Amino acid sequence: MDWHWLTFFGDSMLLLPCAVLIVILLLWKADTRRACWQWLLLFAAAGAMVSVSKLAFMGWGIGSRHYDFTGFSGHSALSASIWPVLIWILCSRASFGWRLTAVAGGYLLALVIGFSRLVLHAHSVSEVIAGLTLGYTISTSFLLMQYTRHTPIRPLTYSQMSAILVLPLLLIVQGKKAPTQGLLEQIAVAVAQVKRPYTRADLHRNLPAKHLAVQPATDARPVQH
Repeated sequence: MDWHWLTFFGDSMLLLPCAVLIVILLLWKADTRRACWQWLLLFAAAGAMVSVSKLAFMGWGIGSRHYDFTGFSGHSALSASIWPVLIWILCSRASFGWRLTAVAGGYLLALVIGFSRLVLHAHSVSEVIAGLTLGYTISTSFLLMQYTRHTPIRPLTYSQMSAILVLPLLLIVQGKKAPTQGLLEQIAVAVAQVKRPYTRADLHRNLPAKHLAVQPATDARPVQH
């Protein structure tokens, strides 16, 4: 199995446009606009938690050596929060049973993506579990809110569904990864005022993050008498 190809289904280059598609589809009809704001609030909270956890580690070394934790797995969190919700919307024409099965497939896809991060040694077990837990909490909370409110999702025509899927398919074919990790590293270095980002190797070497702090420049000019 091509794990690099599979893990792309959790990359923000693909999933952030998918998140935008969810917003567009929910804003499209007046009776689902409340659901749109609920989704935006939940998804923004998840994104903030992932970003803050990564910045806290890269900038200040806040993590766990015992659990090998350096922050939430972004691929896992995004996958678990987006795929079940997007599939729920796209399968609006299906019966309840088939729709439920499709959403379960979305949960399973996120789980496999999380596993791919372990196979590729991109994350530790604790980071993948934390990411999946966060993402599943977001998607499940959203779907349960819509179920209890009986939110009506009007069925999409096949032509509308085809048009919606064009962008994700193009991104999958292209396979270009988002530079989010590098961007977060630059932000962490700038905000924490360190020479370089704190790394997993530093964590296991038990190197304090303060050793990476930029030292203030000293004035070496001779004192005038």
